[in-house]
Amino acid sequence: MSERGDCSEVSSAYTGRQEDLQDVVRQIGIGLAFGAGAGVLDVIPMIGQNLTWDANLSAFTMWVVIGFFIAVVKLPMPSPFQGILTAFLCLAPAAFLIGWKEPFALVPIAAMTTILGAGLGYVIRRFGGGGFPSEET
Repeated sequence: MSERGDCSEVSSAYTGRQEDLQDVVRQIGIGLAFGAGAGVLDVIPMIGQNLTWDANLSAFTMWVVIGFFIAVVKLPMPSPFQGILTAFLCLAPAAFLIGWKEPFALVPIAAMTTILGAGLGYVIRRFGGGGFPSEET
């Protein structure tokens, strides 16, 4: 045996990292897809109210970002609660801007954020797996 040692250890470590990367990419794809779905569900009533396209695009983009965050971060709590928390944390900056001009508009926004956040947290964890970096709680 040579001084370098056995290459099988290096090969198996590389394969493990490659599989981990594939899991991360899959998890992100699931989060983005379900986030886009939640964005569509949120924007449908907004279009019916004839809101501006910048408001519609902002809401849609927010849900795609929330889906990404839920997919890659695993908090030590049930997945629907993680979804609600993540959704409200992402909503907070926009909520100040919205609430400054139209405080009563925050009521339906908070309701949709709670419902879609819980649903998104559940379905991403259900179809996407355990999350990163920790395992299922």
